[in-house]
Formats: sequence, C-alpha cells, structure tokens
Amino acid sequence: MEKTFHIVAGGPENLIPDLSEYEKENTIWIGVDRGVQIIIQAGLYPDLAVGDFDSIKEEDWEKIERKVPSLRRYKPEKDETDMELAIMWALEMKASNVKIFGGTGGRLDHFMANALMLGKFKQDYPDINFELIDVQNNLSVHLPDSYEIKWDEEKKFISFIPIFSDVYGLTLEGFKYPLNHHHVPAGSSLCISNELIQETGHFSFKKGILMMIRSKD
Repeated sequence: MEKTFHIVAGGPENLIPDLSEYEKENTIWIGVDRGVQIIIQAGLYPDLAVGDFDSIKEEDWEKIERKVPSLRRYKPEKDETDMELAIMWALEMKASNVKIFGGTGGRLDHFMANALMLGKFKQDYPDINFELIDVQNNLSVHLPDSYEIKWDEEKKFISFIPIFSDVYGLTLEGFKYPLNHHHVPAGSSLCISNELIQETGHFSFKKGILMMIRSKD
C-alpha cells in the first residue's frame, strides 16, 4: 500500500494551496515549525511536528501539544534543516510519495535548499516520488528514464532544468518545442516555458538529473 506524506512548512500562506484538496486515505501530515499551525487551521490533523518552534507563541504551543500526537523539538543550532529532518522521518516510515507545501516564496535560500534537497533525496531514493507544490507551480525531480506527461489546463507551462550536472539525451515528444536526444548543459535556459500540443506527451533522457516545473501565469 502506498504511503503519501504531506509536509507543510511555514512559507507565505498566500502561496499554499487549499490543503483539504490533498487530504486522501493513507495521507500522513507533517508540520515543519509554523507549518503545523497551517495544517491545524486547514481543519486537518498533523501526525508529526518537527522544528525548533522559536516562532510559536506559548499559548499556540500548548494547542499544538494537545493536537499533535508526536512532536520532535530541536535546538536551532543543528546540521540539518527542519525540512530535511521531516523528509528523513518520512523516509524512515517507508514513504512512497513526499509532497512539500509552504516551501517556496519568502526567503530564496530556503526555497533553493528545498528544491536542491529533493534532487539529492531522489538520487538516494529513486523509487520515491518527491514534489514541491504551491498555488502556481508543481516541481518534481526525475532520474534517467522515459515518462508520460498529461495536459493540464491550469498549469500548462512546463520547464525542464538540469540540476547538479548536464543532462544528456533529452527527448521531448508532443511538445511545442520538441527535442531529439539533446544535450542540455546545467544552467541552460533552452527548456524553459515549453507547452504540450496534445493531451499526452513524453519526455526521456539518458544521463543526469532533471527538475520539471509545471506553472501557471
């Protein structure tokens, strides 16, 4: 049985989608620092809260202690970020899917750390699906293989970004701007803002790590 872990950080709330739309059977919610309050405010039930919680008021902390069955409170001085600790716990619990909310917007260092962290975890756990989601974007990370992708009227713009190294053999089929076994250097803007021209497309590549971002204007 697949186990989906939804991790909510304390990013700008205007960028966090309606979390109730993501509540499904076998979904486990993890609040990262102030993200645990966002889960509670959405009428959902956090299974775990992780962080130093230095931004939480004492009266709010008492409410969190009542509502959250498992709390992991850390000192601010540590090697891992709170988000990294939350993902590590999800992996310990044999996650099949890890979706992150509240990890974009605000501080760019937090966003970059979260996005690149997904690439590292994907390398180490290739069978797990990792996504970073906000109201405007869905970010996912992919290893060499062939993938099917379906048209999404809401998030129709699709970008492919090599991370850590170049990507080799990238083929895009069913796209407005197709490619055939193309070498895409890291840092290249070649594959930014593409679109599907049919209901279903495909992308594949032979070597590297590819970040895919689906966006709306």
